[in-house]
Amino acid sequence: MTDEEVLQSLEEHTKNAIDHQLHTLQSVLAHQASVSYLRPYLSRQPVDAATFRRLVPLSSYDDYADHINNLANHDSTALDHPRVLSVDPLHCFHHSSATSTMKPKLIPCFDSAPDTAALHFAVKGITALHRKLFPPRPEVNKILWFKYGIHNTTTPGGFQITAASTHYLLNKENPVQRDLASPREVIFGKNFEHQMYCHLLCGLGISDLIDGIQSPYAMGLVGAFGMLVSRWEQLCDDLENGLPSLEISDAAMRESVAKVLGGPRVDLSRRVRMICEKNDWGGIVSKLWPNARYVKCVTTGTMKQYYSKVKYYAGDQVMVIGGEYFSSECVVGINWDITQPPETTRFLMLPSAAYFEFLPFDPDRSSTAAAAAGGGEETVDFSGVEEGKMYELVVTTYRGLYRYRLGDIVRVVGFHNSSPLIEYVGRAAKGAYEVTERELMSAMESFQLEIRNHIAMEIVEYSSFLESDTSPKQLKIFVEIDNFMFPEAEKLQQELVEALKRCCSSLENGLGVFYKVQRSRGQIGPLLVSVVKPDSFDRILQVAIEKGAPASQYKPPKIIRSREIVSFLEESSLLTICQDS
Repeated sequence: MTDEEVLQSLEEHTKNAIDHQLHTLQSVLAHQASVSYLRPYLSRQPVDAATFRRLVPLSSYDDYADHINNLANHDSTALDHPRVLSVDPLHCFHHSSATSTMKPKLIPCFDSAPDTAALHFAVKGITALHRKLFPPRPEVNKILWFKYGIHNTTTPGGFQITAASTHYLLNKENPVQRDLASPREVIFGKNFEHQMYCHLLCGLGISDLIDGIQSPYAMGLVGAFGMLVSRWEQLCDDLENGLPSLEISDAAMRESVAKVLGGPRVDLSRRVRMICEKNDWGGIVSKLWPNARYVKCVTTGTMKQYYSKVKYYAGDQVMVIGGEYFSSECVVGINWDITQPPETTRFLMLPSAAYFEFLPFDPDRSSTAAAAAGGGEETVDFSGVEEGKMYELVVTTYRGLYRYRLGDIVRVVGFHNSSPLIEYVGRAAKGAYEVTERELMSAMESFQLEIRNHIAMEIVEYSSFLESDTSPKQLKIFVEIDNFMFPEAEKLQQELVEALKRCCSSLENGLGVFYKVQRSRGQIGPLLVSVVKPDSFDRILQVAIEKGAPASQYKPPKIIRSREIVSFLEESSLLTICQDS
C-alpha cells in the first residue's frame, strides 16, 4: 500500500470505528473460543458485546500470573502448549517496564496472525504520517535510535524474553536495521552504559547521514545527551582512534562500532571537539548532526518533566515530535499530530488493535475506596464514551488477555470521525489514599519553581511512597537535586533547612483536594520530603535492568510500590524535612 492508501484506510477505519470494534471482539472470541480461561464464563458462542462484558469479569495481571508462569515453565520444544490463554503457538515473552516495583511482568507473545496484522497496520499508519511531515531523503537516511534489547534471557522452559520495543529486531533480516546508525551488537549488548556510549559514538561517526534522533521515552534522550556532555572528550578520542575505548569490553560490540567508524576520523574528531569544548549545549543536535530534522520520543505522562530539557538540546532548528501509545499488552493509539507538545498531544485509538472498554474514573476519588478501585462500576465501549471524561482503559486482545485493566487513565478529548481521541493522564492509583501521578507531577512543578527561586537549584528526579503500615499513613517524597551539597557550617545548614521547609509547604499545598481532606482528618500524617544523594535514581535504573527490566522501556517510578526501592532511597537520604504544621 502507498502512504496515501494507508491514510485513506485509517480514515475508513475511524469512520466505522464502532462496527470495527465489535468485529474485533467477535474475531478475538471466535479465534480463542476453546481456551480454558474463557470456558467458565462463556459456555456458548457467539455472544454480543454486552453479554461478554456481563459474563466475563474485569481482570488484572494477578488473575493471569499462575497461567503465565505455567506457560513460561512449559518446554518450548514441545509440539503443543497448554491452550489456557490462546490457541496460537507461544512465541516468546515480553518484559514490562517494572516501573514501580522493579519486578518486570512477563507478558506472553503468541504467534497470532490477527495481532500481527493489527500491529503492522498501526506501524504503517505511523510511518505514513511521519513521511508526510518528513519526506524521505535517500542521501540522509539514518536514525540515531537509542534502543536497548534484552540480552539472551529465557524462561525456565526455554522461551526467549524480549523487550516489546526491540522484539522485531531479533530478526537479523529486518529491513528496519538498515535505517539505524548502530549495529545489532550495540542494541543487544550486555551493558546499558556501554550501549548508550556506543550509540553516541556511532551517531557521531556518521553524523552527516543522521536524519533524526529517537528514544522510546524522553528520559532516555536526556540521559544520552547527559552522557554526551560528560563524556565528549572520550568520544572525540575514540573518533580520532577509530575505535571505542578499552572500557567497552564486549568484543563483538567493539568490532561492530569500529566497522561503523571505518578507521581513524581525525577531522571529524577535531570538528566535534571544537563544538563541545565551548560548553554550549543548547541546540547541540543541529551543531553535531547538521542534517537532522527531528528528535522523537514520548513526552506525555511522567515524561513531560523532561520535555523542556529535550527542547533545550534540540534547539530551534530541530523539531521535537511525540511518540506513540503502545503498551506491552497491545497497541492503544497513534499520535495523530506528532508536532504537538505534551499538553496537547492526542492519540487516535485504533479500533482493530484490540477491543477497548472504558472504566469511568473519578479524579477526586470522593467516593468509597471500593469505587476508586473500580468496584461496582460498569464499563462503556466506543459507543458510550463522553468527551471530557476520564476513564481507565480495559482491553481484550489477541494476545490472550480478556477485559484486562491496563492501569492507564486517559481523558477523551474528542473524536476523529467516530474513533476517540485521548490524552494520557497517568497511572491509576492502587488505593483510596494514594496520591496519583498527575497530582504529584502538578505539585512538583510548583515545588521546582520554589526550589529555583529560593535556593537556585534544579530537581533532577523525584518519587513518592505511601507508608500504609503506620497509623496514620504517611506520604514520603524523595527528591534528587542537581549538584546538591549540604553545607558544613551549622548556620548555613539551618538556613538551607528553613528554605526547603518553605518550598515543601508549596509542595504539600499542591497535592490535591483528596490528600488535603485525608490530611485534615488525621488519616495521613505529616509529609516527609527527603533529599537523596546524586545519582540515586540512576542506581535504581541499573538495579531494575539487572533484574530484567528493559532499558528501552524503563520509566522512573513516580509512585513506588517496592519496599526495596524505598529502603534504598531512605539509605541514600542526605536530608529529610518533616511538614509537621
